[in-house]
Amino acid sequence: MTSLTPIAAQITADIAAEQKSAEVTDWAARIGWLVGLVLFVALVYWLMREGWKWRGALQGDLPELHTAPEEPGEATLTMSGRYHGSTTAGQWLDRIVAHGLGTRSRAEVTLTDAGLDVVRPGAADFFVPAAQLREARLDKGIAGKVLTEGGLLVITWEHGDRLIDSGFRSDHAAEHNEWVTTLNNMINTSDKSDKTEGAR
Repeated sequence: MTSLTPIAAQITADIAAEQKSAEVTDWAARIGWLVGLVLFVALVYWLMREGWKWRGALQGDLPELHTAPEEPGEATLTMSGRYHGSTTAGQWLDRIVAHGLGTRSRAEVTLTDAGLDVVRPGAADFFVPAAQLREARLDKGIAGKVLTEGGLLVITWEHGDRLIDSGFRSDHAAEHNEWVTTLNNMINTSDKSDKTEGAR
């Protein structure tokens, strides 16, 4: 019986060791980390906002955008989709933010003989007169937005002394080809008529 006593004592000691109480949570450290994380996120957001404002100030020479005429004429094409932003033509990362052109949004786009009307719920609408349209093409990226090859309709237009690329994606991507063909035909026809008038 006495030989069992050391064994029982050892078992009791092992059980006691296993039944240690759980470590107490250090709430001060957790709250400190949480506050630090919130401050870091706020700092990053503030820096991004200041960078956006700084870019807008640098683009202050960009003239005010045109508004659609009261009677733009019959619609040649219409498209519902998304406006993904505008950049300096040929430089797909040089985002233009002046006059709200940097704001991504839903868009209703209408092409008429007068030009391109872009209506954006929750953002500034703009209008591109037909004489300022330069080119339409399919691309895969603009202003930090990358899609599949040919997934973006990019329209190049002139505003002030600057050429601008604006990116759109239709809810029905199959429409993009028709937009490219129609816009480029319209631009080429306009260019030919301008040259004919200039030769007279």
